[in-house]
Amino acid sequence: MKKDLIGIKDLNSKEVEELLELTSELKNDPAKFDRTLKGKSLALIFEKPSNRTYVSFQVGMYELGGNSIYLGPEHIKLGVRESIPDIARTLSRYVDGIVFRTFAQKSLLEMAKYSKVPVINGLSDLTHPCQGLADIYTIKEKFGKFKGLILVYIGDGNNVCHSLLYAASKVGLNLNIATPKGYAPDPAIVEETKKIGNKTGCRIKLFLNPQEAVKGADVIYTDVWASMGQETEAKKREKAFKDFQVNNGLVKKAFKNALIMHCLPAHRGLEITSEIMDSLNSIVFDQAENRMHVQKAILIKLLAPEANGNED
Repeated sequence: MKKDLIGIKDLNSKEVEELLELTSELKNDPAKFDRTLKGKSLALIFEKPSNRTYVSFQVGMYELGGNSIYLGPEHIKLGVRESIPDIARTLSRYVDGIVFRTFAQKSLLEMAKYSKVPVINGLSDLTHPCQGLADIYTIKEKFGKFKGLILVYIGDGNNVCHSLLYAASKVGLNLNIATPKGYAPDPAIVEETKKIGNKTGCRIKLFLNPQEAVKGADVIYTDVWASMGQETEAKKREKAFKDFQVNNGLVKKAFKNALIMHCLPAHRGLEITSEIMDSLNSIVFDQAENRMHVQKAILIKLLAPEANGNED
């Protein structure tokens, strides 16, 4: 792997496979790795609120024998109290890695450029690689394969959607994306991942009709209609997305046993109904748990590459 994890785009198919394999080892035998990052420290720089990303990285680092330090907006005031290059240069002398949860992709790239230690994208407005990797790990865990499966994403063509495009294309998982007009994922990312998919056997299709998209679905995935920073657009988006709710009527159009995914937090009654989110086919909270296991694998690969996932 490269020094940093900016996006799944930067991983080749073999690296993704190795991360997923290490994730399984970590999940099945966590005690085997409880000293892997002993003596190492991780800075968690968060410009955006967080539940899963913050807790899973903090607990994951602890379970690997390391230490984490939270630096929220009130601590650093990026670009106001101190520039990103100066923060990166300083923290590189204190910690062994940085998780950066930010708005602008430009800020993430700037942090990685000036940091001498690995920088992990904890979420940016463009991509959410830790989420995407946890998502495909969860699918592999449930089905034991990727080939021949159809993952259907319903909703906004946002950072999560972009990461699913990269993740699915790297492992050969078919992906249907249904969005309202004007809310499709970045066309450049779609074209790039279609080219990757041509080599791995991944078929990517875009839809404006969610009922058409879910036909034959093995997994149905959704996310909030208005992400952090888009709160002022909430009412406008509710109107645009009203026919894109994952509900009983939509799920009936898919395979009978189609699994349900959501990256959380969920706005129940908007993008998904409680009936579906709490159904027996929902794997939403398995998906949330797997964030920690996948991130532990990422931490080992970047902060302790000499370990190769194994303890002496």
